[in-house]
Amino acid sequence: MTKALVVVDMQNDFIDGSLKNEEAIKIVPSVVEFIDNWKDLIFVTLDTHDENYLNTPEGKKLPVEHCIKGTEGWKLNKDVEAALNRKKQHIFKFEKPTFGSIELMKNLGVIPIDEIVFIGLCTDICILTNSILAKTYFPDAKIIVKADRCAGVTPETHNAALTSMRMCQIDVE
Repeated sequence: MTKALVVVDMQNDFIDGSLKNEEAIKIVPSVVEFIDNWKDLIFVTLDTHDENYLNTPEGKKLPVEHCIKGTEGWKLNKDVEAALNRKKQHIFKFEKPTFGSIELMKNLGVIPIDEIVFIGLCTDICILTNSILAKTYFPDAKIIVKADRCAGVTPETHNAALTSMRMCQIDVE
């Protein structure tokens, strides 16, 4: 069985930067632990914007500059980065300009994958969209979201997203 872990947007701006979130801060240790114990393929997404962000459709609805490529806020959290650096297997990183990543799905599809596990941020935006994309791209694969290793914008929207994912036959553990 081929498994893939997808670590979504564990970047400084979402944790303690411009979009600081106490729920995100809380999950960092459990995300690090999960990465440390993972033995299979690892894929990492990076929310990536440029200095024109505020003029984009997303920037007009969320007018807070974040994850501007090359800034400290764009980088992975140092503890998450250290956990990834301890791994022996190849780690594939993807910059994504929007919530879901078609490039990630295409690369996951290069080899037959039986199970895809999602952890990271934000449950109600990028975890939701990427897990539904994975279910769409890989209808026969088991898609799992580790609820306690994800954080939403608020606890309420985190739980609402988990409910939506369950309705789409994504396993929430």
